[in-house]
Amino acid sequence: QVQLVESGGGLVQPGGSLRLDCVYSGGTSSDRAMAWFRTAPGKEREIVAGINTSGRITAYGDSVKDRFIISRDDAKKTVFLQMNSLEPEDTAVYYCAAGPQTIGVAIATAHYDYWGQGIQVTVAS
Repeated sequence: QVQLVESGGGLVQPGGSLRLDCVYSGGTSSDRAMAWFRTAPGKEREIVAGINTSGRITAYGDSVKDRFIISRDDAKKTVFLQMNSLEPEDTAVYYCAAGPQTIGVAIATAHYDYWGQGIQVTVAS
């Protein structure tokens, strides 16, 4: 059974950085598209970043472009989200997701069939 476990969240000051890790177990991650989503209080879940099966194509939500970087290391079965220049608006629960392999990047939640439990990221001074 596939399991995704996120780590690396916490409290950070505005302008700071955090890295989220998502470890994949129970299968082969290299044939999966991977993504990070987030849910902020009172808002719907939104795409943060996605990466295709090969790792060569990435896509980002408009609000995090040029600040966040998604990457994957399939030898370690881990997907990373490097978050820089964090803003209070980035405060949310972040979820790692895995879905069927893709050529491009899938940004819809419906594409992903496995989800982590979520991890809190709070940006505040």
